[in-house]
Amino acid sequence: MEKTKMYRSPYEAYPFLADAAGDLRCDFELLTDELASLTGLLAAKVEEESLRRELLWIDELIYHANPTLRTHFSVTVEELRRLKERTCELREQAAGEVHRFVLPCGCEAASLAHVLRVKAKMLVRLIYRHMEQGGHAEEGLLDFCNLLSGYFFGVALLLNRISKTPERDFVSRNY
Repeated sequence: MEKTKMYRSPYEAYPFLADAAGDLRCDFELLTDELASLTGLLAAKVEEESLRRELLWIDELIYHANPTLRTHFSVTVEELRRLKERTCELREQAAGEVHRFVLPCGCEAASLAHVLRVKAKMLVRLIYRHMEQGGHAEEGLLDFCNLLSGYFFGVALLLNRISKTPERDFVSRNY
């Protein structure tokens, strides 16, 4: 039986969309594109200028990470250090009020930050799948994506504090 050649639209939005199903590089690029787009949306919803600038910096870093699985990781050690420091600062600011599980909710901007937190975890999971299949990923990329998840969690808590929206505890029935 002869295999039919796959149709490729001349209007294809991205040249790697027809990559083989097992090649996760395009999936990674699409997910980083989504994460960057949603980060831009969050920045548009934030009124505090310094936080908006910070989110746009993060947005740019995410786009720098986008082609990493095809090329190389270009986020610098200094940028990773700054992201780690900021993530730790956000965690310290929430100390005393959050040392439990909270529901991923609150004001609209905080809820969007929780979505970004989960999308960053999805990136980590996708990178591990890529590596399990024999693909290469630099350690810095894994650190970056994990830090993004913690960063967006801290931003969610910050945005709820700014809007005076209390966190809602979550107590699992399973753990």
